[in-house]
Parts: sequence; C-alpha cells; structure tokens
Amino acid sequence: MKRQILKIQNKFVAAGLLFLIGSIFFLTSCHQASQVTPQQAQKIAREAYIFAYPMLENYKTMYIQAIDRNNPDFKAPFNQMTHMTRLLDADFTEIVAPNNDTYYTFLWMDLRREPLVITVPPIPPERYFVLQFIDMFTHNFAYAGTRTTGNEGGSFLVAGPDWQGEIPPGIKKVFRSETQFVYMLGRILVNGAEDHDAALAILNQYQVKPLSEFVGSQPPAPAPQIQFPPYDEKKANSADFISYFNFLLQFVEPHPDDQHFYQEFAQIGIGKGKPFDRTKLDAKVLTAIEKGVQEGHQAIAEKSKSLGKMINGWSFIGPAFGSRKHLQDKILVRAAAAMLGMYGNSMEEAANFSCMLDAEGKPLNAANGHKYIIRFPKGKTPPVHAFWSITMYRLPEVLFVHNPINRYSISDRTPGIQFDRDGSLTIYIQHQPPAKNKISNWLPAPDGPFMLGLRIYYPKQEVLTGEWKPPYVQKIQ
Repeated sequence: MKRQILKIQNKFVAAGLLFLIGSIFFLTSCHQASQVTPQQAQKIAREAYIFAYPMLENYKTMYIQAIDRNNPDFKAPFNQMTHMTRLLDADFTEIVAPNNDTYYTFLWMDLRREPLVITVPPIPPERYFVLQFIDMFTHNFAYAGTRTTGNEGGSFLVAGPDWQGEIPPGIKKVFRSETQFVYMLGRILVNGAEDHDAALAILNQYQVKPLSEFVGSQPPAPAPQIQFPPYDEKKANSADFISYFNFLLQFVEPHPDDQHFYQEFAQIGIGKGKPFDRTKLDAKVLTAIEKGVQEGHQAIAEKSKSLGKMINGWSFIGPAFGSRKHLQDKILVRAAAAMLGMYGNSMEEAANFSCMLDAEGKPLNAANGHKYIIRFPKGKTPPVHAFWSITMYRLPEVLFVHNPINRYSISDRTPGIQFDRDGSLTIYIQHQPPAKNKISNWLPAPDGPFMLGLRIYYPKQEVLTGEWKPPYVQKIQ
C-alpha cells in the first residue's frame, strides 16, 4: 500500500514538473511575441512562411484527398489505398505538372496508432514501378520499386516517429518517417490503352494492412480523434498560416537540424499545437507579419521561375526534390519545388527537366503560328534504365493542353514515332497540326505560352553527372 502511494506521489510530482515546464515555455513564448519589433516580425514571418509553405500545400492535398468526403477530388480515407487507372488528360487539374505515362496509386497514411505494411506482387521486369514515400515536409524519405527494391515483390513496413516495436518476419524493408502523416504516391508504367488490363491486374494485388492485422495480433488502442481545420487558401496565404503551421507541428518529430528555425519562429507565436489569434497581436506586428507572408510568397514564386541548373535552355529541376539530407536548410528551394510541381521524384528516380525558353532565350509561345522543334542526334535520346517522356503544359496553370489527337506527351514508347534517315529524332511542337508525315512526332501546344517537362525515369549515370544534355528547343520559320 505504501509503495502504491509513493508511485501515485511520483506521478503527481512528474505531472507537476511537466506542467511547470510547459507553463514556463508558454510564458516565455508570450514574452518573446510581445517583445518582437515589427521589423523583426516581418523578417521572421517571411522565413517561417517559406519554411511552412510545402507543409501547407501538402495539407491542402491531404485535406482534399483524405479528409473532405464532399470534395469531388476525395480519394479515400486514411490508410485505404486507391488507384487512378486511367492515363491523365487535360481535364485533370488536381496536381500541377502531372504525368501521362503511368497509373497512380494514392495512400494517405496515419501512423499514430501503429505502422502500416504495404505489399506488392512480383511485377514483370520490363514494367517499371515505384512507390514514393513523402513526409509532411515533402521530403522523399523512402522508395520501393524497380530501382531500389526490385520487381520481385514483397512487404514493406512504414512506421512513424514514435513506434518502438519489433520487426516481424516477412518484412522486406522498414521505412521510418519523422512525421505521423505520410503520403505514398505510386506510379506504374502503362503502355497505352491496350495495356490497361495487364497493369490493372497488378494493381489489384497491392495491399495495405495495419501491422497488427499483418501479424495477426490484437490492435493497439485507437489514436485520438482529430478536428482537422478546413483548408482555406486565403487564410493559408495570410498571417493565419501560423494557425495551420502550429496545428501541423503536432504531428512532427522536431528534427535537431531544424531547432534554430523553431526557436526563431517562436517569436511570432509559432509552436507545436499553440493557438493563434490575430486579434491579440499588436496591430503593427500583425501588419508586419502580413507583409512578411507577402514577401515570402513572392520570393517562392520568383525562385520557382529559376529553379534548378540551366542546361541548353532547360532547367534541371531534379535536385529540387529529395530527402531531408539533400534539402536540409534549402527552405526556399523546397518551397519553390512545391509551387512548381508537388511531389516530384528524387533525381535518382526520375531526372526532371523543364523548359520555358527557346534557343534564343525567348519564352516559348505557340500563338500566331509559332513553331518549334527538338532534335536528338543519333544515339543521343535520353539514356534510361526505364523510359523517358516530354510533356506539354499550358501556362500559367502548368496543366495539360486540350488537342485534337489527345496527346499530352511524347516518348520513346509513342506509337508510330519516326526517326530520321540519319538516325536522329525530331519532335515537332506547334498548335496547328504539321504535315501528315510528321504527325507521329507532333507534340500539340496551346495557342499561347507553354512549358515542356522532360522526365527521364530511372536515369543512367551520364544524366546525373551532366555528361548527357538535352538539346535546345529551336524556333523554326
């Protein structure tokens, strides 16, 4: 009895200490917020908004696809897998810069209760597939697929930051996330409509199970219910972004390398789970925060225009996506990548190039009958282990273009594509159809400005080292 009393006393002492520490932190944060000058608040808000921007865009997608069941773009609740089994067309507007080469698999994962186990069947070696795992920061923290784990199939365990269990038999690989919510984005190569049934037969064998179900044990207690705040773009791009940011930070394991950011951001009321009330801020500080957000958004937009390394008029944007290690402290790059094209692959998985300028440095624009070509010399098409494609996007939306032949990309797999007599390959880019003998190599453009996206899936080393370079886009008479 005495021992039980001592245990209870110890619990009350521990609880008291935690309360005291929390109170000190709260009072310190309030003191910091009250002491910050408008000039300091503006600078901090600019940096905090840039840091948070990818998380806010990620939350926007998560809210649409996994939370708001009334949204027409809702996919499935958390921990339920769904597939998009059609090649995307110009009616698709959910994600900027989509691809037209693969079917997609979507899975929003809530790892608070327990890990999930993803199982894929053996896949023919000639069919490329990938499972990309993205945390709430939009880091690509893990991959399964042709390049990384092979096409032999297997089960992969995905765990959040708090899980301390044992790895059961039958698990091929374990992936650890530093955030409790994870997005798994899968892609599988589809060679046109005639390949639909074969690709679908593989996707129907994909499985997702809670770890307890996978091993046949009693599941843990359910995780607490969450009141997800509705996503409001106007709020997310104002001082109220802080309320979203604070909400999301509850589900993040703070990384040691980010501590300097969080210490600075605390001065304007940013902290894990903290309430944010703009009416309690000094009017001048609030105005300064709003200005900082506007500056941050403009900085992201400007960076997105010049993201990556310029090579023959193409911007190599592959380095803008990757793991935490690859992107640590590159907050403007990470934000610009989220604005330009959410959930891009790490360059080892898919080397991504974009082009908005011709060989003379002028913006690509197919209005008024302007025409362009891309010519790959013999043996100089993109070197790949999997495949390559060039996709057309209208600007400023960065979405597919409606056209009479329903072609949104052109690739090494385009039916009927013709090489020139000397072994070179010429792609014709224009709004109106070219001569009949060139339509097989026509990539239709909008009657206005456009951008090209070159994707090289599972690139060979010469792409990553820069030994291979894409050719200029040439304007022709």
